Amino acid sequence: MPNMILADVAASVSELKKNPMATVAAGEGFPVAILNHNEPVFYCVPAHAYEALMDKLEDMELAALAVARKDQPEIEVAWDDL
Repeated sequence: MPNMILADVAASVSELKKNPMATVAAGEGFPVAILNHNEPVFYCVPAHAYEALMDKLEDMELAALAVARKDQPEIEVAWDDL
């Protein structure tokens, strides 16, 4: 069964074992698909790319929350009550 590889660079598990940092560097800042028997088993994602992904997911969750709440009635609150 064919599998999609969602990365421009792929490496084998054995290549990753030999030199993990070189494998990460081969992706030039982008994810590297790690293959076992020519099937992707996981993606090696650099820290900055993972952090950007988490920020994007958080932004999407907050945007969905804002859209869900946009038609709720407003509640008046006095600053002194806070």
